[in-house]
Amino acid sequence: MRTALSLVETVIVRPRSLAKANRGCERVSVSAVPAQWNFTADIMVRISNMLGIVSLCIVLLLGSEICIAARQELIVTAIKQDPYTMSKGSQLEGYCMDLLTELAKKLGFKYKVHLVKDGSYGRQDESGNWNGMIGEVVRGEADLAVAPLTLTAAREKAVGMTKPYMQTGISILLRKDIVSEEAGFFEFLSPFSGETWFGILIAYFVTAVCICIVGRLSPCEWSQPETEPNHFTLLHGLWYAAGALSLQGAGPHPKAVSGRVISCTWWLFAVVLLACYFSSLSSSQGSDSAPLMIKGFEDLANQEVIEYGTLAGSSTLAFFKNSNNPSYRRIYEHMERRKSFVSSMDEGVQRAKEGNYAFIGESVSLDLAVARHCELVRAHEVIGMRGYSIVTPLGSPMLKNLSVAILQLSEAGELAYLRTKWWASSCIPDSAKASSLRAHSMKGIFLVLAIGLGIGVLLSLFELTSKSRSTAGEQKKSCCTVLTQELSQRLRMTNTKGDQETSDKNKA
Repeated sequence: MRTALSLVETVIVRPRSLAKANRGCERVSVSAVPAQWNFTADIMVRISNMLGIVSLCIVLLLGSEICIAARQELIVTAIKQDPYTMSKGSQLEGYCMDLLTELAKKLGFKYKVHLVKDGSYGRQDESGNWNGMIGEVVRGEADLAVAPLTLTAAREKAVGMTKPYMQTGISILLRKDIVSEEAGFFEFLSPFSGETWFGILIAYFVTAVCICIVGRLSPCEWSQPETEPNHFTLLHGLWYAAGALSLQGAGPHPKAVSGRVISCTWWLFAVVLLACYFSSLSSSQGSDSAPLMIKGFEDLANQEVIEYGTLAGSSTLAFFKNSNNPSYRRIYEHMERRKSFVSSMDEGVQRAKEGNYAFIGESVSLDLAVARHCELVRAHEVIGMRGYSIVTPLGSPMLKNLSVAILQLSEAGELAYLRTKWWASSCIPDSAKASSLRAHSMKGIFLVLAIGLGIGVLLSLFELTSKSRSTAGEQKKSCCTVLTQELSQRLRMTNTKGDQETSDKNKA
């Protein structure tokens, strides 16, 4: 402002002093100056005065813009809505308040926030007047409106709107227990999580290997390795374990104590596993047995069981009203016929929580409701993508700067951080499904199986050692030598008798 005043002083005061000086010169030496010189000086004075007037107008225009852009305190209007603007004592907090703080830091302005008087976002009546926050900006009662205001063509004509600071769309909010999902091809695997199925597969192969090892080591199962064939091969172990899982069994069954310990442990594991599987499968199917399957607006329009509605006078309602899509038109006509509108976002969420009501709203607000209320779910379909913008008076010099600052905050990741901060969910995240059992929830039965397999293998070694000690006493050999020979014969993959017969044939 000082620069503008000094410029005005230069433009106005100095030409006047120049004119006085010229007039003084005329009085002192009129007789000495030719007439054409006096005429030229008079023209110069008039031109300088005209230039001064033009310069004054330019300075006043520039000064008004400078005053608007550099006003010490801007009046900002807002509306209470979680989590955009909320009361915390005597202060206001929320996403929009944090956004306003970041914009003030970037552009260097001060502001004062007040809540909109009529509690409305902004709607134009039949006479062309606006209410709510849009009306306050149009009437000059506020310099900015910072709230979840949707960028629409009607609002763009009345006020200035910045680049969107958040993208949103239209979706559906319902209770989880009235929504049914289409079953997939591998729905039968849903009772257990992926890690549980992997653990079961590993347990199956390890058990089959232990059955094979015990069948070779235990003298009760294979008393004469030199002459008898071994029935407990790896393939037989796999078949035996699979038969236990089907509750049918597959012979031959183990005769040694070590083999029976492994067999009993695996049968116990199979019984508990099947009990958990069928229990979880029945509960998951019972929870999904809903009478309706609503995945989008087409399904919503084709049913009459669930009531649905949206916020009265909102841009969401205007979208369905002006749409040429037949399904969207049916939704609008249904809401108009039933008068199923709500007066606030909180009322819509509450009616959805009570059941048998689907609330249609902006996806960003619905995501917040899902994060706050764990019994609600948002449909996957999102239509009518648009954005939330900050509102300024029409032709405001701050509009461009605000848009640039919003883009800078978006590129720096600040807007994403604010979204994560204020949309944090209070619900405990479900696993793949609520009924899916993870491996850590069945760790007890896995532990019992591991202990049983270990005991069975140790018992087979004890049986083999006992036989080796008695054989060593009869043959008067070292127990370690006999045990080593027994292990080499029993763990050899090919049959000793077959090798002997092959060598005899080669000699013949």
